[in-house]
Amino acid sequence: MENVAIGLLIPFLGTTLGSAMVFLMKDKINPKVQKLLLGFAAGVMIAASIWSLIIPSIDMAEEQGIISWLPAAIGFILGIGFLLL
Repeated sequence: MENVAIGLLIPFLGTTLGSAMVFLMKDKINPKVQKLLLGFAAGVMIAASIWSLIIPSIDMAEEQGIISWLPAAIGFILGIGFLLL
């Protein structure tokens, strides 16, 4: 039980501190630092999408006998369309 609490507390504190920095520094941040942080956040989100969504989708499609890249490609295209709306 203690390991679960610690496992939940660490990401919670990291997220809380990160969001607090945005509110405390939103007017004082250097534009170059802001671009650096936004680029880092975008890279983390892309990596999370690849490893948590696209690769498991390809693996599941292979197990079901479907063309492996098709569900991932359809989901990717639908996601782009949703964002453009």
